Amino acid sequence: MDRSAAISASAFLCFILLVFRFSPVSGNAEGDALNVLKTNLADPNNVLQSWDPTLVNPCTWFHVTCNGDNSVTRVDLGNANLSGLLVSQLGQLQNLQYLELYSNNISGTIPNELGNLTNLVSLDLYLNSLSGPIPDTLGKLKKLRFLRLNNNTLNGRIPMSLTTVDALQVLDLSNNHLTGQIPVNGSFSLFTPISFANNNLESVPVSPPPPISPTPSSSGGNSVTAAIAGGVAAGAALLFAAPAILLAWWRRRKPQDDFFDVPAEEDPEVHLGQLKRFSLRELQVAADHFSNKNILGRGGFGKVYKGRLADGSLVAVKRLKEERTQGGEMQFQTEVEMISMAVHRNLLRLRGFCMTPTERLLVYPYMANGSVASCLRDRPEAQPPLDWPIRKRIALGSARGLAYLHDHCDPKIIHRDVKAANILLDEEFEAVVGDFGLAKLMDYKDTHVTTAVRGTIGHIAPEYLSTGKSSEKTDVFGYGVMLLELITGQRAFDLARLANDDDVMLLDWVKGLLSEKKLETLVDADLQGNYVEDEVEQLIQVALLCTQSSPTERPKMSEVVRMLEGDGLAERWEEWQKEEMFRQEFNHIHHPTTDWIIADSTSNLRPDELSGPR
Repeated sequence: MDRSAAISASAFLCFILLVFRFSPVSGNAEGDALNVLKTNLADPNNVLQSWDPTLVNPCTWFHVTCNGDNSVTRVDLGNANLSGLLVSQLGQLQNLQYLELYSNNISGTIPNELGNLTNLVSLDLYLNSLSGPIPDTLGKLKKLRFLRLNNNTLNGRIPMSLTTVDALQVLDLSNNHLTGQIPVNGSFSLFTPISFANNNLESVPVSPPPPISPTPSSSGGNSVTAAIAGGVAAGAALLFAAPAILLAWWRRRKPQDDFFDVPAEEDPEVHLGQLKRFSLRELQVAADHFSNKNILGRGGFGKVYKGRLADGSLVAVKRLKEERTQGGEMQFQTEVEMISMAVHRNLLRLRGFCMTPTERLLVYPYMANGSVASCLRDRPEAQPPLDWPIRKRIALGSARGLAYLHDHCDPKIIHRDVKAANILLDEEFEAVVGDFGLAKLMDYKDTHVTTAVRGTIGHIAPEYLSTGKSSEKTDVFGYGVMLLELITGQRAFDLARLANDDDVMLLDWVKGLLSEKKLETLVDADLQGNYVEDEVEQLIQVALLCTQSSPTERPKMSEVVRMLEGDGLAERWEEWQKEEMFRQEFNHIHHPTTDWIIADSTSNLRPDELSGPR
């Protein structure tokens, strides 16, 4: 080879290397597909910043989960403030099980190619601006259990193909512009009317076409024969349809317990979606036989251990504290399945469980940054304190998680122990609500007892403490106290405050400082003054609205989310201020020293900025 040919060959080789270096995902089809999605979305908060197309595969990207074969199984982009369009390339994610794009501002149509995602378990596109028809191809998703397309502007008819998806458990098509009739074929007819609310749908069911009878002739005998034939055909159609109707009814009535019938020790690899049934031996090895050195925390529900599974992944194993009994297996299984269905970026995902005659264990992903409580009060000296922007994100993220439990779970899940210790932090310090559903789970042996008070002193709403009856408003109260923990860094109940003649309850302590116009004393000293005063005031206002003594006056968690996002807080606060002023004037003769209206020029507060419920 002469010198010029060698130079040409070298140049060509360099060109090839450059192409491979800078080509998206080096030929990885799933990475390419997600990169196309990224380029078609506006991302003002840079949540897709880690989606680097030069990497070999997308499994290291944030908000993307892969299986052991490096195939994408989950895309979590709910509440990400994204806008733009969905792309047909999403249909190339052949192993995708969860596509979570809810609560954004995504527009355009739903790609027909989503029907290629035959392993899809959950499709959540609600609270967007999607238009056009519901693709008929979604009927090919035979493993689909959750389909939420509500609160968009979809139009057209409901595809009849969806009636063949027997696995479907949750369906919400409400608040769209759909027209036509509501199909009733198969198990589809068993969904509640709310699933189709606020559309232009007809309530008349779709009936199967009538059997075609022979064309009548002038002969009377032929007419009788035709009538008999028609009757026989109709009866046959009803006969063949009856088993399908009975099967659909039975599937809805019968608990979905086929998965749980498999003994854990014999076949631990059985999965329900992403929920795995572990063997006790497997978890004993992972947690070093539940050694005390592996304890991450302990509470009313039991101890939590750090563990490492055989595949090298870190997990948190919660060993439930309970009486060792043989009963309650079915109820426990039902509650575990209910918890596993709550899938949201701000909820701790249940990875699996273990159930034996003497043990109940739950397996969760390991949260690298621990709990909010540990970061506020028990962090190592080398670890910096939570800064103010992170605390704001924690407030909003935990509110979103609780709002999902209250408004989007069926049946709704009430946490009953909302506190800083149960708000966990992932690698990005994103808030993840943990321990939800455990109050119900731990009551499974005593099903006749529904009012056992569970919670933590200082976080328990007054009506729950006095009556034992919980509601979503008890969670709102606990959330309000948690906000005060975030702001102050203090415990909700702390006897140490007695040394300074202060209230042991954080809520009372905060109210006392506000009445003395000492806002700056409230804020966690670890922040060293690095916070935005207006934002602190807003969070305190939300906290005080959430901790009102009357549950009916507290906002819903969905309203709290909107207030934290800057929608409606000023109006709600002004309305509450007027009511509180009236109550103060009415009761002033009985409580002359409890004027909460703050007016201190040194704290830069307006006179009506801060007050609170007594």
